[in-house]
Amino acid sequence: MNEPTTTLELEPAPPSVKRYQRLKLSASLANTIAGLTWLGFFAVLFGPLLGEWLKATFPDARWLQLWLTGFALVATLELVSLPLEFWSGYTLEHEHQLSNQTLAGWLRQRVKLWLVGGVLGWLLLTGLYAVLWATGEWWWLWATAFWLLVTVVLGQLLPVVILPIFYKVTPLEDASLLERLRNLATGTGLTVRGVYRLHLSEETKKANAALTGLGRTRRVLLGDTLLDQFTPAEIDVVFAHELGHHVYKHVPKLIAVHVVMALAGFWLVDVVLRWTAPGLGYVNLHDPTALPLFVLVLSLFGLLLGPAQNALSRRFERQCDRYALTRTGDPDAYRSAFTKLARVNKADPDPHPLVVWLWHDHPAIRERLRMADASS
Repeated sequence: MNEPTTTLELEPAPPSVKRYQRLKLSASLANTIAGLTWLGFFAVLFGPLLGEWLKATFPDARWLQLWLTGFALVATLELVSLPLEFWSGYTLEHEHQLSNQTLAGWLRQRVKLWLVGGVLGWLLLTGLYAVLWATGEWWWLWATAFWLLVTVVLGQLLPVVILPIFYKVTPLEDASLLERLRNLATGTGLTVRGVYRLHLSEETKKANAALTGLGRTRRVLLGDTLLDQFTPAEIDVVFAHELGHHVYKHVPKLIAVHVVMALAGFWLVDVVLRWTAPGLGYVNLHDPTALPLFVLVLSLFGLLLGPAQNALSRRFERQCDRYALTRTGDPDAYRSAFTKLARVNKADPDPHPLVVWLWHDHPAIRERLRMADASS
């Protein structure tokens, strides 16, 4: 981490990187299509049959009907997605020398995901249907308020409770680096006590950083893969970029946007299920076994809004890039940092514009480098 910063030239991605990115995108698309196909089949054909059996077997236990329907839905979706996720997240990463993870490590993380996701999913499902069954025809308004509460609580718990289950997180101890970051953070309201080392290297060679948490749990996480490979000046740029999210209040802005989306999504579920549920064999909107139809409508709605969400995210990322350039006043370190990120993570600096528009939540690396050229 003591090497001097040098201006690097970012060449077009070699064929191996193009292939890696193409395969990752193909896996993601295939997984989405497979998941939605099974979800549609479950909601339209299998769900009503399962509902009939559950009502006959547990006639006066609607909570049990809900939980068993939810378990069947999640378990079968996991079986559908697991082969592609293993190939994309483990096999492909090893083939391209991006992973340090053992097979046992991958399985261990997967089990943790099932356990943590299972508990959180059960709590969310129970809370949502408690609202649905208790608040009548205006349930979608109350469900949005419930969603906001859950978002705020999980936002506070994520960096201090949930993330440490999956990764080791320790305070940053490099005194000289801490002093540099403290100077950058002066006046932003983010204390250096909120900068942590995220131990990613046990699993991956990729470098990453993130701003997480809400309120007192707000912190910047810098991957050890980044801290060990980047110069202090390059780390300054990455840290300043994450500071930008804090300065521009992107997290509360995103929460506000997602509240509006949740309101629209729950209202759409109300309209669609009132119209379609009886015709498909469910009793009504409040039928606990109609959960697959509920999830299908929300999933399709989220998929349609994906490009708009990505466009907003790219706008926020550009703001943070400009902030990093201004805050550090070091365009050479900025160029070097993003060039190194592209190389370390095997990112394609020149993806097709349609791919960016549909699926990328960050601007292309080449576009980000042009910001430095414009500021010079």
